[in-house]
Amino acid sequence: MIKLFRSKIVLAIGLMILVLLFGVIGYRIISGFSWIEAIYMTIITVTTVGFAEVKPLDADAKIFTVFLIVTSVFIFGYAISVITEYLLGRNSLQILKKKKVKKIIDSLSDHVVVCGFGRNGQQAAERLKAYNKPFVVVERDKDVIERHEKEALFIEGDANEDEVLLEAGIDRAQYLIAALPDDAANLFIVLSARQLNKKLFIISRASHVTSLKKLQFAGANKVIMPDKIGGDHMASLVVMPDLITFMDQLSIEGEHTTNLEEIEIEDFTSQVDCHSLRDLDLRRKTGCTIIGYIDPTGNYIINPEADLTLEPKGKVIVLGRPEQIKKLNQMFKIG
Repeated sequence: MIKLFRSKIVLAIGLMILVLLFGVIGYRIISGFSWIEAIYMTIITVTTVGFAEVKPLDADAKIFTVFLIVTSVFIFGYAISVITEYLLGRNSLQILKKKKVKKIIDSLSDHVVVCGFGRNGQQAAERLKAYNKPFVVVERDKDVIERHEKEALFIEGDANEDEVLLEAGIDRAQYLIAALPDDAANLFIVLSARQLNKKLFIISRASHVTSLKKLQFAGANKVIMPDKIGGDHMASLVVMPDLITFMDQLSIEGEHTTNLEEIEIEDFTSQVDCHSLRDLDLRRKTGCTIIGYIDPTGNYIINPEADLTLEPKGKVIVLGRPEQIKKLNQMFKIG
């Protein structure tokens, strides 16, 4: 729709320029006016402002002037109508888009609210999209929203304001990611979000070590320092490069790479009778390997034994290639 309007505008501008050129050349040839005089006569004629003529016009010049006035009225009228239609249509389209986005957001629950669509916010959005986790992005920069509006659901506004967070469905959300580069802004977001949703799991970015405890005290469940993680990662590549490269491969999406998946025990027990990891027998059924177990209290068990008793609120960490993970999800109707 926008492309159609733009093509009409290009056509209208082209016709206006053509009329002006036609008028200037016509007065130059028919009446022998100088270029300045021809331009002047063309402008006062097509705009119908009624200034005095440069020189008295003969019969041919008067007929040409009448033809120029009629032609310019139609063309300039067409141009004005196209521009008006474009402006009104653009506003209407933006309103319709916002209504559609609002309707989708209002239907979401247990989703993720991502505050800020900078480098870290975009990376978080890409990973959430890869795992089909619904999310809403709160961003105040209109240009950023227009560039990435096809990639995510956006709410335009300041994430520090309660009204904006509520518009993003914070009261129904399961997670919040505060990814702004400013620690003070993230602190206010964490405080506001915790007040609006006591059960919310909040993950915040921090740039300075001094902000860690403040963000945790404000209500953040996890605080991540991207710079620290990046430095540790680079140092680890020096000390144990092959191991770190292998670990990196675990999180890469692709046809020939491996993947990690976190699955709740309830997803299995609702379909099969299983009391231990041996009963699940995921290796034989799907090719996936269980490499970790998280009990209901949050304790992590790496490489658990096959006879480990499973609890309904526990989770298993599964390792497998993408096609194996897909088979697992399809077999137990997960996700």
